[in-house]
Amino acid sequence: MTTHTSADTFPRQYARTLRYTVGAPRSFSVAPDGSRVVFLRSSSGSDRANLLWTLDTATGEERIAADPAALLGGGEEDLSPAEKARRERSREGSAGIVGYALDGAGRTAAFALSGRLFVADLAAGTATELPAEGPLLDPRPSPDGTHVAYATTSGELRLSRTDGTGDRVLAAPDGPNVTWGQAEFIAQEEMSRDRGYWWSPDSDRLLVERADDSPVDRWWIADPANPDREPAEVAYPAAGTADAEVGLWLLGLDGGRTEVVWDRAAFPYLARVHWSKGGVPLLLVQSRDQRVQQTLGLDVATGATELLHEERDDVWLELFQGVPAWTPDGRLVRISDESGARSLVVGDQTVTGPDLHLRSVLAVTAEEVFFTASGGAAETDPEPGWIAVGRIGHDGKRLSWESANGRPFTSVTTAVHAAGITVRATAEPDLPGTLVQVARDLPEGVVVDDVAVIASHAETPVITARPVFRFAGERRIPAAVFLPTGYDRERDGLLPVLMDPYGGPHGQRVVQAHNPHLNSQWFADQGFAVVVADGRGTPGRGPAWEKSIHHDFAGATLDDQVDALRALAGEFPLDLDRVAIRGWSYGGYLAALAVLRRPDVFHAAVAGAPVTDWRLYDTHYTERYLGHPAEHPEVYDGNSLTGYAAGLERPLMIIHGLADDNVVAAHTLRLSSALLAAGRPHTVLPLSGVTHMTPQEEVAENLLLLQVDFVKKSLGIRAAAR
Repeated sequence: MTTHTSADTFPRQYARTLRYTVGAPRSFSVAPDGSRVVFLRSSSGSDRANLLWTLDTATGEERIAADPAALLGGGEEDLSPAEKARRERSREGSAGIVGYALDGAGRTAAFALSGRLFVADLAAGTATELPAEGPLLDPRPSPDGTHVAYATTSGELRLSRTDGTGDRVLAAPDGPNVTWGQAEFIAQEEMSRDRGYWWSPDSDRLLVERADDSPVDRWWIADPANPDREPAEVAYPAAGTADAEVGLWLLGLDGGRTEVVWDRAAFPYLARVHWSKGGVPLLLVQSRDQRVQQTLGLDVATGATELLHEERDDVWLELFQGVPAWTPDGRLVRISDESGARSLVVGDQTVTGPDLHLRSVLAVTAEEVFFTASGGAAETDPEPGWIAVGRIGHDGKRLSWESANGRPFTSVTTAVHAAGITVRATAEPDLPGTLVQVARDLPEGVVVDDVAVIASHAETPVITARPVFRFAGERRIPAAVFLPTGYDRERDGLLPVLMDPYGGPHGQRVVQAHNPHLNSQWFADQGFAVVVADGRGTPGRGPAWEKSIHHDFAGATLDDQVDALRALAGEFPLDLDRVAIRGWSYGGYLAALAVLRRPDVFHAAVAGAPVTDWRLYDTHYTERYLGHPAEHPEVYDGNSLTGYAAGLERPLMIIHGLADDNVVAAHTLRLSSALLAAGRPHTVLPLSGVTHMTPQEEVAENLLLLQVDFVKKSLGIRAAAR
């Protein structure tokens, strides 16, 4: 890690380093022969531009494979609106090479810079530009390395030869709102599917998504600070309205074209596509209500599909990374809630038990499945928030754990595995950053032999997080408590409380790691006892825990914040007469909800980019939890904030980026209008030019300072001079 400048404050450093991710290695791949590891990393903790690197697994030597500054001649990046939108969907704030794809041998890497196409020869250490029609998106080499496919901002899917001899159209839009080879908004934002085409293992054809967003309602995102600029048109599928029409085609390099057939009316969501060498292509499709999903096998000769497995759930079905997939001997690998636990299933056998909560599949080898898991609902878990990498035989035997410290249940670990090489990234609560180790399987398959540690250039934080983990209350709510650095109970007494949750689906905050807690520790160092609680609905505690919020955001998630607060007050110095709450996105919704519905508990709130009317949020997310608004209007009314506006009697600050196209600013404006109509004073802080993320350094820094000032004033705490 690199050191920070002496003038840094935490808010400034936190913003400048993108939460200490700048300079840290990321996006790892292992060559199929195990000879090299490929990854991205910038040159320092203050440089956001990622370079492409390789590590030789025989020697541990690192080498630059592509440097954006050299390839662009020192010029600035020029990003298209489509690329900016892709990065917003993936919460990508860095620059330079932000993604790459490898050919089948792991020798050629393709990537985009400023909408232009580049390839790197990883063995030679050279990078060149290929002819391409830009601005382009998501370039991917064919497995044989002879072509690179890419999508364009005009909706085409094109092919460029890697020998530089030609570039041509493979599919062109056949309508004004049609794109080929690009994941639609819902897939990117809610399904964690950011790609729209897949090469065949033989490099002779591709499976390509065709998306038509003509049925989707158009919204307009204006910039009130610059009234001379035209509003941006956004196709936004709000709850209860039409989604984009998504189909899938087999496109041959010889011009052949075959439509893939499944019951798109019953299963409109294309959630996953998997095409591995020697295997039948797999599709995972979902019904609109997400209570039924099918795994389909594809006949590449005819485009017909065959039902391999159907799963049903009375509430909803989750999606997972890495599945469905095949074992080399042809058994289907999936993650399922059918047993009541979130389990790994290989063929017809459930191979993990209720003591584990499966989160993703990382790799499938001839004998084992590599996965990530946490403790689920196990009452014997000594600590909340651990995530570990396990490996288990296809028969459910030989379970072992990958761990950097020998203690897999007090850290957060993920990994990449191929060809007997494991790249393991481990974060621990008492050490800043993440340790990335490259290891080689020994013949016995369980013990590993370290090859190298991939260096991090991330800056060392100017503060140290000191989370104290607990299971709070009868429901054993995972929680982390932070006290001011140097706090002495006899001297300092009870502390005002700041609840700091996300508190909703897909947003686990209580994790056994250091850097994710720095923001909370900084707030604690301003004189608060900070409590982070992951109540019902958050990941990692089993299907029943996650699904207990069905049709009930406003009840379960808020109740668990109250219960955790009261339970922890029995052990920690929490002044329950001075309690504030802050949060962003779902956490912003939860913060505003807290002061609207429970002013007896919460005395002030800061709500950042809150969803205030769930009818204004997107289909796949909202309908999963609250149902269709036409069928359950009372659920939407009961879970939205505007109906509670008249109950506000505590200070509330609402913050919103006016350029946000995920949670649009209309959410805040509608709540503010309802509060005004009810005669309830409140504060609104609009952020011109800011999206759902706040990567701008000055904005991010000042937001933290303004929140502290607001909370202290609202709780009657005298603010110290800065």
